[in-house]
Amino acid sequence: MPAYQAPLRDFDFVLHELIKVQDIIPTLPGYEEATQDIFRSYLEAAAQFCESELAPLNRQGDEEGCHYDSSTKSVTTPPGFKEAYQQYCELGFPTLDCDPAYGGQGMPKALGFPIMEMQCSSNVAWSMYPGLSHGAYSAIHAHGTEAQKATYLPKLVDGSWTGTMCLTEPHCGTDLGLLKSRAEPNGDGSYNITGTKIFISAGEHDLSDNIIHLVLARLPDSPKDVKGISLFIVPKFHDDGSRNAVACGSLEHKMGIKANATAVINLDGAKGYLIGEPNKGLSCMFTMMNAARLGCGMQGLGIGEASFQGALAYARERLQMRSLTGDKCPDKPADPIIVHPDVRRMLLTQKAYTEAGRALTTLLALQLDIEDKHPDADARQDAADLVALLTPVAKAFMTDNGYEAANLGMQVFGGHGYIREWGMEQLVRDCRISQIYEGTNGIQAIDLLGRKVLMDQGQKLRKFTKQIHKFCQANEGNDKLADYVVPLSKLLKDVGEVTMGIGMAGMQNRDEAGAAATDYLRLIGHLSYAWLWARMAEVAHAKLGGGEDAFYQAKILTGRFYMSKLFPEVHSLLAKLKAGAKPLMELQDEHFAF
Repeated sequence: MPAYQAPLRDFDFVLHELIKVQDIIPTLPGYEEATQDIFRSYLEAAAQFCESELAPLNRQGDEEGCHYDSSTKSVTTPPGFKEAYQQYCELGFPTLDCDPAYGGQGMPKALGFPIMEMQCSSNVAWSMYPGLSHGAYSAIHAHGTEAQKATYLPKLVDGSWTGTMCLTEPHCGTDLGLLKSRAEPNGDGSYNITGTKIFISAGEHDLSDNIIHLVLARLPDSPKDVKGISLFIVPKFHDDGSRNAVACGSLEHKMGIKANATAVINLDGAKGYLIGEPNKGLSCMFTMMNAARLGCGMQGLGIGEASFQGALAYARERLQMRSLTGDKCPDKPADPIIVHPDVRRMLLTQKAYTEAGRALTTLLALQLDIEDKHPDADARQDAADLVALLTPVAKAFMTDNGYEAANLGMQVFGGHGYIREWGMEQLVRDCRISQIYEGTNGIQAIDLLGRKVLMDQGQKLRKFTKQIHKFCQANEGNDKLADYVVPLSKLLKDVGEVTMGIGMAGMQNRDEAGAAATDYLRLIGHLSYAWLWARMAEVAHAKLGGGEDAFYQAKILTGRFYMSKLFPEVHSLLAKLKAGAKPLMELQDEHFAF
């Protein structure tokens, strides 16, 4: 597989030509120095690190995996991982978008997201160690006491400590109302936490001096459902250096991301500290969980990019058969497979989904910065609403598309794609989990339709669709964008009608919303991507003749492919949505066996 190369030119296009972060970010308090030149220098440094340090460790890490020592309950990461992490910290990357009050650089998330994508493309298993730490930082920063922030944040920010999120237990996954871990007060402000957590990514390793676990548990006499869950900080080591009663019981044997330690964590009266209010732990954890969901979307995007790069290089070199329209390389025994229509279909699908996903994540990163820093309360609320609406879309639509892209990349390689040495099958295995953890994609769909759309009578959705409608109105007579504006306008109308139909049907039978959710999320995903491709085409047409015609022409043609070959999926989605819940629910349980 060819060496990974960070798509710096496309980052520059999306950040500064499409989303135009340089017009907004420096106007936000605290981001005055985050200029376009600063963005480029950071991205170039991150590209150098990911290309030279992380990417070479990717296959080796998959082959080696993490090693568990049952006698010491310790985990050793693959060779090179610890050194790469130390270099990552020395370069200051953990501090990038963290609060300067705790040692952070105070840079915007619009800069952090493309760096996260590069990490996921070059070595997704490694990227999860600092990624989860940043989530722990966010939760403590948002909900911790001043003393807790002073104790934990500086070490999380500089990377000398890492963090985890401990939710799932053997008997419960998404339904956290079933969790049994308990927290007994000690009378001094601390609690003894007892329970077993499973599937804990980066739960034990040798990269950092300490691991700060954020653990969901129940206080005595708390309500039995999710309203009775509290959140606790449980460090691996106490302040005096002694070991807390929290230990890794084993490592999971997994399909992919083998170089990330997915641990069973046993808490045997481990000392913990309440974060946030009693019985409000789930809302505190959602600060970390929502960040993790966007991180999952970045994994789908990053792996899709890596698979596309590998498939494209192979398709240009692999000779097989002749072009159906005549020899393209008559001096060679066969033509490169990139001339064949079906290979081009696979490559263009990867390219179209990846570039649209990059645009979506950049848009969301900017909204997070506006939500955090904008002086106007209405602007902050609008940004928060858009992020809330599109976070489940980013998590589910981008990971579904990333997995498709990874599979298509393996298919381009043919039989060689199935062989480990080429690296393509690892991308498929590594990407598969992104559709499952942090709430399966089906759960994301229910969250989108049930909580983000129907619960507020479509207010967040209308804010979003108004932006798309405004774009369509502004370009109604633009012949160059007619292939976008006409189907987008039609889909806006269809989305309004089908949303209302699902809402009305759901009032009579709640299974109607559950049955519609997955198709509905994919419909909104295509609405988002088509709008972003229209905007990218608008920019590209305006830039033609400026010296980079090949780059902008590629944007125009890739957008045309998306609208003609991928976007038409919306017609089948609408048909399935209109079919309702009956085809799913009328079969009796006993009938599944026949």
